[in-house]
This record gives sequence, C-alpha cells and structure tokens, in this order.
Amino acid sequence: MDDNTQGKTPEELLRAFSEEHSSISGESDDASDPNNAAAPTPNATFDTDQFLKGLDALFDAHEAKDKAEPYLKQAMVDAENAGDDAGLLTVLNETMGFYRSHGRHEDNQWVIQRALELGLKMGIEGTEAWTTTLINAATGMRAAKQYDQAEDLYKQALASAQKTLAPTDRRMAALHNNISMLYSETGKLKAAQQELEKALSILEASSTDPETDIDVASTHTNLALVLLQRATEAAQNGKNGQSGQGEQARNSKDSDSSETADSLLEQAMKHSSKTLEIYKNGHLEHSAHFASALAGYAQTCFAAGMFDKAIDSYRQALKVIEECYGVDTDYYRITAGNLAQVEETAREAREAARNVNESISEETQHETFPDENTAKTGSAPLAATKPSISGLKLARAYWEQCGKPMIAQKYPEYQGRIAAGLVGHGSECYGFDDQYSQDHDFGPGFCLWLTDEDYDAIGEQLQADYETLPQEFMGFGPRESTARAQGGSRRTGVFRIGDFFAGITGYPAAPSESKPHEWLLLDEPTLAAATNGEIFADPLGAVSKTRQGFKMMPDDVRLSLISRRLGMIAQAGQYNLPRMLKRGDGAAAWLSIREFTTNVCSFVFLLNEPIRAGYMPYYKWQFAALRRLSERMSTVLPDVCEQLETILRLSSAACFGGVGFGEGGKGSAPAQEQVQSTVEHICSEIVAELKNEGLTNSDEEFLEWQRPYVEAHIGSDNPVLHSL
Repeated sequence: MDDNTQGKTPEELLRAFSEEHSSISGESDDASDPNNAAAPTPNATFDTDQFLKGLDALFDAHEAKDKAEPYLKQAMVDAENAGDDAGLLTVLNETMGFYRSHGRHEDNQWVIQRALELGLKMGIEGTEAWTTTLINAATGMRAAKQYDQAEDLYKQALASAQKTLAPTDRRMAALHNNISMLYSETGKLKAAQQELEKALSILEASSTDPETDIDVASTHTNLALVLLQRATEAAQNGKNGQSGQGEQARNSKDSDSSETADSLLEQAMKHSSKTLEIYKNGHLEHSAHFASALAGYAQTCFAAGMFDKAIDSYRQALKVIEECYGVDTDYYRITAGNLAQVEETAREAREAARNVNESISEETQHETFPDENTAKTGSAPLAATKPSISGLKLARAYWEQCGKPMIAQKYPEYQGRIAAGLVGHGSECYGFDDQYSQDHDFGPGFCLWLTDEDYDAIGEQLQADYETLPQEFMGFGPRESTARAQGGSRRTGVFRIGDFFAGITGYPAAPSESKPHEWLLLDEPTLAAATNGEIFADPLGAVSKTRQGFKMMPDDVRLSLISRRLGMIAQAGQYNLPRMLKRGDGAAAWLSIREFTTNVCSFVFLLNEPIRAGYMPYYKWQFAALRRLSERMSTVLPDVCEQLETILRLSSAACFGGVGFGEGGKGSAPAQEQVQSTVEHICSEIVAELKNEGLTNSDEEFLEWQRPYVEAHIGSDNPVLHSL
C-alpha cells in the first residue's frame, strides 16, 4: 500500500473505492439512483429502535439464517421511503455485519459502498456515526481479504475516532484490536503487537479494576498468540532469531534482531499466564471466555515444550466448553483435536527421549564416515546395523538433518513458506509400520508442500534439489517404491497443497458443509489417509488447515453414517448371521461376521468423532487403529475391540466346525452360541451408548429400529442424509 493513502480525504477514499467496485451489481443500483428510487410514502416513518428490536428477536429465536436478510432488505426500503437517512445508515451498518458474518463478501461490497456514500451525503464526518460506519466498512473489507482498502478505511476510522471519542473510550481499544487483526492476517506481526499494546493500555486506563477485567484478559491472550507467531517466525529466520538472508527477511518490517525467538516466547508466556490470573482474580473460571484463555495458555505451553501443562490446560478448557456449550459443537471438537495432537506429540517426545536421539547420532556419524568396504562396494549397511525406528521418526530425522538445511541454503526466502511432513498412504503414515514393512515403499523421504504461487516459482527446481538429497540415511535406503507409489501416485517429494490432497481424496480441500453428498462419496479409509501422519513444519498453516478440514466431518453427515452403520450391524449380525448358521451355510455366515465387524469398527470411530478419533483405515490396519483408539481414556465403547477379536477367533469353528468341534461343521454349536451372544452384547452396549450420547431414548436392541431416533438429530432435510 502506498504511504500517501493515509492522507486521503473521505471523498477521495470513497471515489477510489467506487472506481474499484464500479462493476458490482446489486439491489443498490436502483436504490442509489435518484431517478429510480421509490418516492417516500407521505407521512411514512421509520422506527429505528423497533427495527433493532425486531432484528434482535430473529437472532434470539435462531431464525436469522433464513429471515434476517429479507428483514434487512425490507428495512432498507422502509427507511428510504420514509426519507430517514439516519435510519437507513443504521440498517446498512447492520447489514454489513450480517453479510460479513455469513461470508457473503461479494454481496457486502455494494452495502459498504452505499453506506459510505450515504454518510458523506449526510455530512456526518466528525461524528461517532461516521466513525462507526468506517469501522464496519473496514472490517467488512478485511473479512473479504481486500486488505489495502481495509487498511485505508481503518486509518480513516482511527483519525475520526481520535476526534469523536475520548482517549480512554473502550471503542478505541476495539478499533486498535481490529487493526491488529488486519496486520496479523497480512503478516505484519510487529505492527499487530503494537496495536494490541495500545488497546491494552486503553483498557487498563479505563477499567475500574484491570486485575479482574475480562476485556483486559482477552487482550493479553491476543498478545500472547501474536507473540507466538513472531517467535515462530524468528525461529524460522535463523537460530536465536537472527534474520535470514532472503528477500522476505530483508524486506520484513517486523525484523528485529534484538528480539530472539526465546524472548518472544517468554513474553507470550507472561501474557497468557496473566490472562489466567485475571480470570481467577475475578472468580470467572466458569465463564465461557475462560475456555479461550485456557486454550491460549495451552498453545503457549505447547510451543515452549511444556507438554504436560498444555495437556492439563486443554483438558480444563474442554470441561468449560462442555459446561457452557456442550460437547456437540465445533468448538469442543476442535479443542479436543488440539488436545489429541498435543498428547500424541508428548508421547512421541517421551519415546524419542528414550532411544531415538542416540540412534540418530550414531547412524548419522556412520553415514558421514562409511567404512572402507561400504565405500568401495557401494552396498547398503547390513540390516543388523539399522536402528529400531518408525517410518515417521525416520522421515522427521531426514527432514531435520537433510531437507531443512537444504532449504535454508538454497531457498532462504521461502523458509517461512514451505511445509514439510509425511501424510498419506503407507503403514508408516499411520504409525503401524514394523520391520516387516520395510521391504516396500519404505526409506528416507518426506513431503514438501507449496502454495500454487510458490510451486509455480520454485516447485520443479525444489523437486530436483530434493532428489539430490542423500539416498541412504541412518542405515536405510535407497527408497524403493512400488509401481503404485510412483509417478502421479508418488508418496514423497514436492507437491502443490491442493494437488496432494486431491491425489488422495479427489478434492483439493474438504467439501463444504452444504455439500453432504460429496462427503458421503469419501469413504473412511480415504479420509484416514488424508488426515494421518505428521506435519513437521507448516509456517503458513495452510497444510494443517486443509488436513484439519477433512477431519471436520459435518455432524449431519456423521449422524447419517452412524444410522447406516446401525442398519448394517443389525442386518449382518442380528438378522442374517443366525439365519445363515441355521441353514448350515458357513461361507455366508462368515461373510455376515465380516460385515458386522467392519460396520461395528466404523461405528466406534464415528461415535467417538473423527476430530478426536480419526477415521477407520482400510482393512489391513482396521484393528491396529481400533486397538489404539480403545486404549485412550476418553474413548467410548473401549471394550468392543476385544469382543470383536473374540468373534473373529471363533468364526472358523462357528461357521465351519474345526478342532474340538468335529468335522464338516459338526460340533460347532458352542462356538456359534458364544459368537451370537457376543454380537448381542455388543449391540446392547451400542444402545446404551446411544442413550448416553442423547441420540435415542429407546431401549430397542434390534439396531435397525434405532435409526429413526438417530436421524431425528440430523438438522438438514437433504434427502441424501436420510434413509427413512
């Protein structure tokens, strides 16, 4: 943005804005044209207070989604017909907020333009109404990612606010907070921090007791999160926060060699700790906002490597969220997902502390100084010299010791943009690999993910440089890929973010909630492959956001799948299995057991929610994943896995007879009886858990009859979600 924009007058700003959006069409075209505007109704009046009360009533009744827009449009007509410019400006400001909150950014453009035009026409510059309009317009443009225009409007708003509001007016603090959000979104983190510090100063000066003020606490949390971002950036720019030599580092306005990553992290910890102190001082631990404070503190602890404190804080946050909002919310699911990630990282860190560091050090030295025979023959080290290490840990070590230094040396300006990790197909991505997995598609390797813009600039060259990395590492390699893991299906190397996920799922990003049919086209093993593995580095957060999107299965879709699983569990296990056994059709009975087992496994994952439990992987790792899930303390139906394995152990004898049961199916009655009783016990447990989850109030144990109760909780009337 040019430096001279700050000096623009409101008229100049509006003129530039109007030229930018002159092609936008909408209802405002006729309304703003005096030749087409409806003539005011004689003696018509517009009651602004009544309008606001009616709008509040729609939100209170949770009817705003469908009824707010027509209500707002009619209010515009009514205010204009009454010739009430002040009332119309109020309606336009409310409409800006509605469109912004619903992501209707294109529709919001003409509303913003019309509000600015109306304010200038009314001559309200220098008033609080003009300040409010500028703030709303700026925030709308920020939400639409029109950042240059948003910054122009915020500067106009700040200049207006300094004339119309007292220095300690809390609305000034809110404005600085909004400007901080703009700077955070545009990567100007130092400026974002400075705006938040101004907001904090205003709030503390205006508060009767800053030590118990929630607004002060929230600002401390926001400061902690910005400082965390700055600490991450400082670490990426070089050890102890020394700026990198790339263009990005040279041009960064936030570059400050006096602030190291450690010092920034220390500041973040102070602010997040202060937040918790304020809530405790005010006895506000049961406030809904306390959950955000706890999550912010947990995030800071996680960044500092204080995993136990992070886990404890996330668990406290979940309790507050459950108390205030319940567990069936995105807020709860996202926080639970964050907790699961921290728990997994903590577990891996403990394992690494025990054995991996020693292995990495020893084997890296071996790779650097090969023995004479290996150097002459070029043969790989003997298997006996290989450390016991999982594929994910091997990939992380390979990234840290080979990939990361290569990027720092050859692509310093992209260090803060390239994501790395290992996700996708392959047993190592699930953490289930062992020595038997190393005979195919195994060896040193990782994924590098780029935005489309960055891939166009460096993708091909980065892939070429990736291929020059050492082919042998820690006694493993070269990586030998099977035919199905080569070419367009390769599992490691450089990828566009969207292309990588499209290669697994067919979609560059998760389908929207409004497209349940697309979610239903994605089977669970596919979603498991898109959401497994680990992200080693993700400076932009784009890969994590995309991967997380596939974990965020819409609840209506999840409930629809739960209903379908109930139907198949009943059909295969409760109905067809006993009938096939009575008929003596062992093969059909065995297939019924298989269908029952697969659908029960899927049901357990879905009931525990993908954001926390992940998805059921393909058959090979189905039970490995279910065993791991069953070991978690918070898992529901944790004993189902063992019961299913009992059924499978008995299935041969139950379906075909066997040792101890005679031949040709004779003597299989004891096994059949145990299999069928275990099936009914599992179904009984499922009903009990459905009741615990509030999905049914029926005691009916034939699971087909539970489906209507579950589907009654599906909010959408889209027919693809309903089977009845």
